Amino acid sequence: MQTERIDCVVIGAGVVGLAVARALALQGREVMVLEAADAIGTETSSRNSEVIHAGIYYSPGSLKALLCVRGKALLYDYCAERGIGHRRCGKLVVATREAERAHLIELMARASANGVDDLALLSRDQARALEPRLECAAALHSPGTGIVDSHALMLTLQGDIENAGSIVVLNTALAHARCARGAIVLVAEDGTVLEAGTVVNAAGLRAQALASRFEGLAPQFVPPSYFAKGNYFTLTGRSPFSRLIYPVPEAGGLGVHLTIDLGGQARFGPDVQWVLSPDDLAVESSRGDAFYADVRKYWPEMRDGSLQPGYAGIRPKIRPAGEPAADFVIQGPPTHGIAGLVNLFGIESPGLTASLAIAEHVSRLV
Repeated sequence: MQTERIDCVVIGAGVVGLAVARALALQGREVMVLEAADAIGTETSSRNSEVIHAGIYYSPGSLKALLCVRGKALLYDYCAERGIGHRRCGKLVVATREAERAHLIELMARASANGVDDLALLSRDQARALEPRLECAAALHSPGTGIVDSHALMLTLQGDIENAGSIVVLNTALAHARCARGAIVLVAEDGTVLEAGTVVNAAGLRAQALASRFEGLAPQFVPPSYFAKGNYFTLTGRSPFSRLIYPVPEAGGLGVHLTIDLGGQARFGPDVQWVLSPDDLAVESSRGDAFYADVRKYWPEMRDGSLQPGYAGIRPKIRPAGEPAADFVIQGPPTHGIAGLVNLFGIESPGLTASLAIAEHVSRLV
C-alpha cells in the first residue's frame, strides 16, 4: 500500500488533541488528527464535570498548576471570542468541620503560589449569605471557577482546524508505529500507512498502550496505566446552589462535589473507583448510597431518593491507588531522543481547563 506523507499527525480527537492540532494548524502546518472512535471527544473529554478550574489544588511549579492557570485565561478568552457557552459561576470549597479550616488555609496559600490571588476565606455566615442552604464551618470562595460546554468547545476547535486547511479523520485506529530516521511511520488498523515528521500522542486513556507499540521508543519512557472511574449522580429537581460546592479534597480526588451545567441541572460526583479497564463505564446505582452521607455534610436537607445514576468517566492515571496523583507528563524529544514525537501521559483533571495551554506547550516542543 502506498505511503502518504504528512507534516503532523495528532492521535486522539479529545479536547487536548484537538487543541494541539489547532495550535499546529494555526502555525501553518499541515495536520491530520486520527481518532479511533466514530466521533470526537467520546471518552474523558465528554465524561467529566465541565469545570473551568482556577488552579487551587496543584503543587506550585508543576505542569498542572502552570498550565491550569494559563489555560483558564486562554479558555475564558476563547469562549468569549467564539460564543462558546460558559459561565464564571464561582465555587465554594467547604470545611464541614472546624478541624478542616486549616486545609482551606493551606489551599489558599497553594493557590497564591500558583498566581491565583482572587480567593477569599469566608466564615460560616459569609458563606451562607452567598448560599443560604449550605452548611459549613468555613469556606474558600473562588470567583474565577466556571463551567463550559465541552462539546461546543470541541466542535469549535475542530472548526478551526478545518478552516486552517487541516483535517480530522474518524474511525481510524492505529495498529503500530515505527520511529525511522527523519520520520515516524504510522500504520492504521485498516492498513493505511502514513509518514509524518511530527506525531503527537494525545490518545488519553489509550496513550500508554499506543506508545508501547511505537517501535524504537524505549519501554522506560512509557509509564504504567491505571484507571480511576468517577461515577456521577444527577439530582432530581432544582439545584439548591447557584455556585459549585466542593468539600475539602480527599485521597485520589476532589471529593463528592456538586456541579451544575449551563442548563442549571445539578449533579454530584465523581467518586473514586479503581477499575481494570478504560471501558468500564457502567454506573452502579448502589454506589449512590454513599453519596448521601457525604453530601449531607454540606447540604443536610438532601432528600432520600433524590439521586439518579448519571454517567461515569475514567481518569487516566499513571500512579496506582494509594499514591499521590502524578503531574502531567508531556514528553518530547529531549526526554526520549526521538525527533518529532511528543507523548502526553496522565492528562486528567485539569486537562479540560489546561487544554489550550497544553497546546501552546506542545507546539513549542515540536
